[in-house]
Amino acid sequence: MAKSEISNNIRRLRFENGQMTQQELADKAGVTRQTIIAIEGGKYSPSLTLAFKIAREFGVSVEDVFQYGGKAR
Repeated sequence: MAKSEISNNIRRLRFENGQMTQQELADKAGVTRQTIIAIEGGKYSPSLTLAFKIAREFGVSVEDVFQYGGKAR
């Protein structure tokens, strides 16, 4: 499976927010811990809805959590 072109700061944000566990974030976002692991590892790109839910949990914008590394046309 190819790595996603979407990178993220979830791990850093979790530790900046009281060392939130992957399970705690998953519970708050309404997904499984495995989903958070896959997103953090760059193996899965979240839906737009999930990206907003994750950003909201950290009190930041989606762009503060996720970055797109693809080339602009």
